[in-house]
Amino acid sequence: MSAKIIDGKAVSKVLREKIFNKTNALKEQGIVPGLAVVMVGEDPASKIYVKNKATACQDMGIKSEVIRMPHSTSQDELLDVVEKLNKRKDIHGILVQLPIPNHINEKEVIERINPLKDVDGFHPENVGKLLSGNPYLISCTPYGCLKLIEHYGYKIEGKTAVVVGRSNIVGKPMAVLLLKENATVTICHSHTQNLANITRSADILVVAIRKPNFITGDMVKPGSLVLDVGMNRLANGKLAGDVDYNSVAKVAGWITPVPGGVGPMTITMLLQNTLEAVYEQENLLRK
Repeated sequence: MSAKIIDGKAVSKVLREKIFNKTNALKEQGIVPGLAVVMVGEDPASKIYVKNKATACQDMGIKSEVIRMPHSTSQDELLDVVEKLNKRKDIHGILVQLPIPNHINEKEVIERINPLKDVDGFHPENVGKLLSGNPYLISCTPYGCLKLIEHYGYKIEGKTAVVVGRSNIVGKPMAVLLLKENATVTICHSHTQNLANITRSADILVVAIRKPNFITGDMVKPGSLVLDVGMNRLANGKLAGDVDYNSVAKVAGWITPVPGGVGPMTITMLLQNTLEAVYEQENLLRK
């Protein structure tokens, strides 16, 4: 068996065309979607992410404003910037790029963002809406995973799903999204016993643990759908996911590559969340 490749680049392109058209429709009404990204410090990976987000916004016709602050920025200074962005009518989405320096309380910063502008989907109010079955802004990576599954017409309802990883950014919201689609969901983590027995039961397997090539072919159910959220830089400079692609692709029915799978979808769903925030704040009908 050779798994079908789930092409995140191709799906992202389709979705971005729709976003571009919606952005143009908003501009015809005199509304320019605006996204502000705040970056504190000089984290190399964050620099790349922020640059990619700004480029994506430009391509989609979304106004992008990047606010760069030094590592020495105090918590009060960062919160002051967030409050000012909360009040600006031309900014519909606010994203504080993580990680932020250790001397700043990440939780407090996230909670200070207006939940209507929380395009990362991290604010407790938006997490609560997701848990209650009435989502507004959803964490971008799991949202992108769901859109990948939907695009390929894979039926989630009634399936057994296993999520390996329980982070607030990916694992937990991914499990809730799958549950909302009527899958039977198990969450695994570092204390899970007999992990391979559990992953082999999964029709849908989502892996987000930041351990390169951790899931191998003997841990996967034949014909299953495998979403690899991992992005790890190896000693030789190459990228690897959390799934051992070569062995798993021989067993699974569907698989995402790294790179080119889940990754392209994350920024795309950030753009989609920005549009959703525009519709909400401008009291417009969803299109």
